[in-house]
Amino acid sequence: MLYESTRGNYRRVSAAEAVKLGISPDGGLFVPSENVVFDRKMLLDMVNLDYRERAYLILKEYLDDYSEEEIRECVKLAYNTESFDSPYFAPVHRLNDSLYILELWHGPTCAFKDMALQILPHLLTKAAVKTGEKSTIVILVATSGDTGKAALEGFKDVPGTRIIVFYPEQGVSEVQKLQMITQEGGNVAVVAVRGNFDDAQSGVKKIFADEGYNLDLQKSNYRLSSANSINWGRLAPQIVYYFSAYLDLAAKNVISIGDKINFVVPTGNFGNILAAYYAKEMGLPVNRLICAANSNNVLTDFIRTGIYNRSRNFVKTISPSMDILISSNLERLLYHLAGRDPARVRQWMADLNGTGSYQVDAPTRDKLQEILWSDYADDRETIETIRSVYQINGYIMDTHTAVGMKVYEKYTGATGDTAKTVVASTASPFKFNESVVKAILGDEATRGKDEFELLQVLSKASGSDIPPGLKDLDRKPVLHKTSTARDNMAEVVKNILLDI
Repeated sequence: MLYESTRGNYRRVSAAEAVKLGISPDGGLFVPSENVVFDRKMLLDMVNLDYRERAYLILKEYLDDYSEEEIRECVKLAYNTESFDSPYFAPVHRLNDSLYILELWHGPTCAFKDMALQILPHLLTKAAVKTGEKSTIVILVATSGDTGKAALEGFKDVPGTRIIVFYPEQGVSEVQKLQMITQEGGNVAVVAVRGNFDDAQSGVKKIFADEGYNLDLQKSNYRLSSANSINWGRLAPQIVYYFSAYLDLAAKNVISIGDKINFVVPTGNFGNILAAYYAKEMGLPVNRLICAANSNNVLTDFIRTGIYNRSRNFVKTISPSMDILISSNLERLLYHLAGRDPARVRQWMADLNGTGSYQVDAPTRDKLQEILWSDYADDRETIETIRSVYQINGYIMDTHTAVGMKVYEKYTGATGDTAKTVVASTASPFKFNESVVKAILGDEATRGKDEFELLQVLSKASGSDIPPGLKDLDRKPVLHKTSTARDNMAEVVKNILLDI
């Protein structure tokens, strides 16, 4: 399996090279050059396997220059009960006969990013050996809250690597911020960007695209790579949990192999729902992918109209990991829907960079709408959804999952579709405890309390222990205090690496 750039101006590379590079030097994203297909018999054979066996079978198709032993080792190191608090790793919770919750937050940082970022460091270090890389690999990350901590935790003290995480100074929750700035590890750095997530993400992309800058770093024996979902090694493991959710439902006789189901995915940078698209293309029986947005509803508008326009007011919401106006992974989907035509992708991305918007042609728009349905939920609807689900089902969900739930309600109201549906739950309710406590206990329960006191309140209300990754964060020393303007990120990276 070789990988090609969505922009078409770089050679095809092996899986190991794609994982090591993270982003293509021409600014595009690597995609597999061939389709992987799982037939009905393969799905039947996977029903009674555990998560790790399913992960191995899927990943070996995409990472065929890794040996069987190497992939099994990576899977074993990533998915273990020391790092995850559930032996199922991504368990499926029944809400009612037609609706299920895929809990993706049982890892060390309580967010779905752990599902990929616990395995990526192992894939990357093996990729470096395979490609003969002698330089230290520097992981550059832009985060809207969850990727940063998950990447820091995954790469902490991994030999041959450094990691630098950029986060929007005012754009993450206090818990998310403290998770990052208290991070230990001899190879980690965390930097606040005076701007929003799109500023941080654009800054990181600009660094990757600066050929002269990268050559200078390579002279000092540093090579840049990414742990964002622009890295195929981060995206491929996310395909696994969609298969696993479907197979779990089949194992419980909720569905039969071949029955089509819906997936609802709270979406910001488009990586999580793109993994569901790849699962569908591989043969997983998917009826509809439902793209759930918050008030930063650039994706909803795009799916409905075919016009992507980032030139709009940026809204800070109670679902901050989705506060994004430039959805990087959408480029991969556009490449596939446009028949792998890099010229069209280059033009759309040039328009986005130059004017802040682009419009796809009618056939591409129609294909998009065949696969995806989208709507959004504002903060008021999000709070109301957390409250109603708790009152009706006794289940507590975080703000991002609640966005997905509300959009699913809108979907069924608009379409009447009664197919079995799985909502991807992307974070523990403890990570966004102020909003959750307010929803289930009322405003008075939050008055005068900080996020760490509210962890205790939520623990008592839910009957669940505070996750270890969030407990006593406010008592840990702050180890990372650097901040920067968005235009100075490259200089900050150089200063950190060269200890200036």
